[in-house]
Amino acid sequence: MRIDTRMKLRNVAGENIVIMSDGQASDMTRVVAFNESALEVYNALKEREFELDDVVRVLTDIYEVDEATARRDAGAWIEAMRKNDMLL
Repeated sequence: MRIDTRMKLRNVAGENIVIMSDGQASDMTRVVAFNESALEVYNALKEREFELDDVVRVLTDIYEVDEATARRDAGAWIEAMRKNDMLL
């Protein structure tokens, strides 16, 4: 899978948000906020193809977390990205 890089990541008033627009004339913009760990994973993987194990590796490299917890959180991150149409 791959992160859809057509989205724009911005820091607005201390919040890390992704702004997604459908590209139509009507205002169909959506905003998704990232917490610190979601932002770390996003930044680490935004330029390349990745799998669940890659997300787990990012989490275990950055945070003091066991692999089972990282795997659970990685799955939740991927699911949230899919739910918000942020993956290709």
